[in-house]
Amino acid sequence: MQVNLHDAKTHLSRYVDQALEGEEVVIARAGHPLVKLVPLAPGRQQRRLGFLRGQAVIEAHLKTDFDADIEAMFPS
Repeated sequence: MQVNLHDAKTHLSRYVDQALEGEEVVIARAGHPLVKLVPLAPGRQQRRLGFLRGQAVIEAHLKTDFDADIEAMFPS
């Protein structure tokens, strides 16, 4: 679908909805195509914290199990 610039300014939300539904919308001035409205690709989803909660158990005591490593990193 090709629409003129004035009509696009008047009915922009309608044309955006049509583009989101998959229709190609081209905006033209004096019959010359200028731009095409296309939907953006979905962005990255935000990471969800705690998705493995309760599925793994770490049995380590940080101070006693890694005492030598901690001392080596932070000598007194």
